[in-house]
Amino acid sequence: MLSSRQDTILKSIVMSYITKARPVPSQSIMSDCHLNVSSATIRNEMVCLEDEGYIARPHSSAGGIPLDKGYRHYVESIGNIKLPEEEQRLISHLFHQIESDVDEWLTLAARIVSQRAQNAVVVTMAKAETCQFKYLELVGMEDTTVLLILALSGATVRKQLLTFDQKITQAELTVMANKLIASYAGLTSAELSKKGDNLSPVEQRITGSIIELMKAEDNEEFVAPYLDGLHFTLNQPEFSHDNRTALLLMELIEQHNLLKSIMPPGLTGDGVRVIIGSENRSESIRDYSVVISQYGLPEEAVGTIGVIGPTRMPYDRTIATVDYLASVLSELVARLYKKKTGRTKTEKYLMVEGKGSLHTRAILLYTHTKDVNPQPESRAKREKKA
Repeated sequence: MLSSRQDTILKSIVMSYITKARPVPSQSIMSDCHLNVSSATIRNEMVCLEDEGYIARPHSSAGGIPLDKGYRHYVESIGNIKLPEEEQRLISHLFHQIESDVDEWLTLAARIVSQRAQNAVVVTMAKAETCQFKYLELVGMEDTTVLLILALSGATVRKQLLTFDQKITQAELTVMANKLIASYAGLTSAELSKKGDNLSPVEQRITGSIIELMKAEDNEEFVAPYLDGLHFTLNQPEFSHDNRTALLLMELIEQHNLLKSIMPPGLTGDGVRVIIGSENRSESIRDYSVVISQYGLPEEAVGTIGVIGPTRMPYDRTIATVDYLASVLSELVARLYKKKTGRTKTEKYLMVEGKGSLHTRAILLYTHTKDVNPQPESRAKREKKA
């Protein structure tokens, strides 16, 4: 248990090191904390913090550098920090402009968080554990080829080309699609498998393809995430003389293992989780910290938003931003499912419209975030990166 003075000194070291990335000397602590003690007393307290594993010092007369235990103590002391309401309104206003486009939601969320956290961000699309059939469209192409367009729960769309022995008119395809929609609406792949009665051979073939697409969606554990702000992380001072740590991160991205590596076991929608350095289960990211949260509807569709960066991370700003963006995305997902999340303040801000100063400042913020990555990445590019 730290004394009140040790707690104050440790917080000063952590906050100064996060800002300056340099060992924090006792003189700096005296200036920052206004403690009514001598520099020698502060150095003695730093020795105690070093002995307890909260900080490290390159040598006896050097300043202090926080260790994982020191960062953990600091994070636990932050409490329930929130974004200022003005920033909440500005961010929510941006989402109001694009709230009908799921891809743009997640692209914008990644950009905003990476800008505020100055680190890499991954965001996954909200996905149900078991998808449900929503809508079907059959489009006749050339000769005997048919394009199957399948809409699933959570605004997920899958497509497949089918080839038949004979040509089928568009009128016939429309009749079949309407029949299957009426029969399959709201069903899972397992439930569809039991409904094979009164189907023509063509309808059976289409149903088989639908079931295969739905099973593939259910089995996709980690979908390709939206990634932004990687250059912020790689430009941190920690990596200027340590290429190994940066290369490990790049390797995870290239091998599509980043999301799997940062995902802590038992993550739920109960708030933001912070995993610091050695607390990570994957050895590849034990020089990093992760701030991560789920969003969405626990019984319907759940996605993830997470920040990865060096342990010298602005935790207070990062936690507050991830927490608020998770609430915004949860509200938007709830609208897809026409359900309430209970986040009344977020919903109020999402309904903000109009012009004037709020509109102007929101557009300026959006312009700023767009500078990070002017062209939204295609899903194919994201899959290559993550």
